[in-house]
Amino acid sequence: MRLRILGTAAGGGVPQWNCGCTGCAAARARPALRRRHACVAVEAGGGRWLLVNATPDVAEQIGAVAELRPEPGSRRSPVAGVALTDAELDHVLGLPLLREAPDLHVLATGAVRHALSGGLRLDAVLAPYANLTWAELGEEEPAVFGALEVRAVRVSGKRPRYAAGLDAPGDAWSMALRVTDGRDGGTVVYAPCLAAWPPALDAALSGAGCVLLDGTFWDDEEPRRSGVGDRTATEMGHLPITATHGPFAELPAARRLYTHLNNTNPLVDPNADGHRALAALGIEVAAEGAVIEL
Repeated sequence: MRLRILGTAAGGGVPQWNCGCTGCAAARARPALRRRHACVAVEAGGGRWLLVNATPDVAEQIGAVAELRPEPGSRRSPVAGVALTDAELDHVLGLPLLREAPDLHVLATGAVRHALSGGLRLDAVLAPYANLTWAELGEEEPAVFGALEVRAVRVSGKRPRYAAGLDAPGDAWSMALRVTDGRDGGTVVYAPCLAAWPPALDAALSGAGCVLLDGTFWDDEEPRRSGVGDRTATEMGHLPITATHGPFAELPAARRLYTHLNNTNPLVDPNADGHRALAALGIEVAAEGAVIEL
């Protein structure tokens, strides 16, 4: 199994356009500290790659990686599909940017598809541009994409705000994805939004060689302390790192990484003490552009 980390930031990225916090100011002064919206690409065989989430940075993310670019003189992209963990805007707004593809294959739960079709009307918007096809992301039977099997694990029923009034099928809104390569058995679990740690997640993590976990906030009070809002991290649908690093450190996975960092998270500073504390537990902070092979 081979995957590339294309982005590691929560909604808004780092720097966020309207934020002057310490992390954003540092990223403006030093472009190397910039973080794009969280996304990974997984090689699916036959020269095809599957994106996990399609962010507002998707064109830039694809262009930054030679393996994901079209060959000279061609308009055929190695990026052949997208698997969605949820319907949050920072994870789906890249879909319209992929409209030039003759075929756009999207894996999503029924609730997520309903939000994109009924709430954002993406089916209707993209239909004149691309042949949009859907595959159901199930919690029992995995979806198949090339050599990959993708199974969804429900970690939250939290809806995006624009979908609050939709009469959607089920409540499979926020999912962790377990992706297994049928050629070698390599398995990665990608969980950028984690409101709880249910038993089903423990089962999904079993046998995974790599786990990328929600690292949006360092501690529960960070959103209120930094002025992001009046809710705690947990109330916003993100277990903080201080609540998950214990069980995370106990996982047998060869690679354990936090991703989806908010601009207020002290870990956006590579010299923050939290990096050393996590490293002592065998946990990494995902780096943009990194390649992971299992």
